Amino acid sequence: MAVDEAKVRAFGEKLFGDLGAACSIVLALTGDRLGLWKALAGAGPLTPEELAARTATAERYVREWLCAMAAAGYLRYDPDSACFALPDEHVPVLADESTPATVLGFLQCVSTLFKDEPKLLEAFRTGKGVAWGDHHPDLFQGTERVFRPSYEAHLVSEWIPALDGVDAKLRAGARVADVACGHGVTTLIMAEAYPRSTFVGFDFHAPSVERARHLAATKGLETRVRFEVATAKTFPGTGYDVVSVFDSLHDMGDPVGAAAHVRQALAPDGTWLLVEPFAHDRVEDNLNPLGRVFYAASSFICTPASLAQEVGLGLGAQAGESRLRDVVTQGGFTRFRRATETPFNLVFEARP
Repeated sequence: MAVDEAKVRAFGEKLFGDLGAACSIVLALTGDRLGLWKALAGAGPLTPEELAARTATAERYVREWLCAMAAAGYLRYDPDSACFALPDEHVPVLADESTPATVLGFLQCVSTLFKDEPKLLEAFRTGKGVAWGDHHPDLFQGTERVFRPSYEAHLVSEWIPALDGVDAKLRAGARVADVACGHGVTTLIMAEAYPRSTFVGFDFHAPSVERARHLAATKGLETRVRFEVATAKTFPGTGYDVVSVFDSLHDMGDPVGAAAHVRQALAPDGTWLLVEPFAHDRVEDNLNPLGRVFYAASSFICTPASLAQEVGLGLGAQAGESRLRDVVTQGGFTRFRRATETPFNLVFEARP
């Protein structure tokens, strides 16, 4: 077989670039854990000695780290002063967790792919799943950090107002079930925004529920918010005005069964707020930088989680609107529409 040597070299160069990127991700996470990024933010040019002194770290390691991050293009280096600086435009991405631009949670999540590799290799060989709770704890904290800024930026100001009549219901006083709530970030955001409504968050991962209860206590919201351990197919209660499921339906083993249970739990005029990762219906339309990240996460986290549960449908993180519509309507809903979207999420409204 004739091989185009120029294409071989070009592909090798691409892979070498990816290797460099993988190394940079690990070092960027190191900078997050040690507080290096936050120390660089707004500080102007710093020498390795100055940054080490600000962060109680060893200068020789910090010097090498700074050089690596400058080579990656994350930092600027001035050879005349031998100083390094974090550009102001990079601060929201690497040093400010309050903005949707931050990648710090992603860095922490990606690290678990390497830590959990033996489990995932076995899953690939056997076809069995890897349960959410069997991953390294960095995945749970990282996931909270990934989604919190986006939810804080969009949930109350854009997503809920895009639903038919839901904002008014919540302002007047409604009963809300936040299903697969994880650490309860979305539950608490809604509870703070709508003080006349009551909220219960459900998740099947007990440590996440404990974390959610702790966060509720720190915010003084225990009188209107509670968290319980339950699956999406078994959570108790009926007559909810709103049921929400954020970025987790595709992780469920039986999303159709979950949809049917949500349908039974809703009041006759209730609304299901469903948020899923952004995806087109066709694979070829998802072969882009966003799809690259989401398909990778789906391969190592989302699909294994689904396959570890009953039914094991394995929707994956790039299911797309058409497949999600099928799941929701099979669960008994007659109305389903895309209410709004962001570059990272699709936001759907489902009604009985």
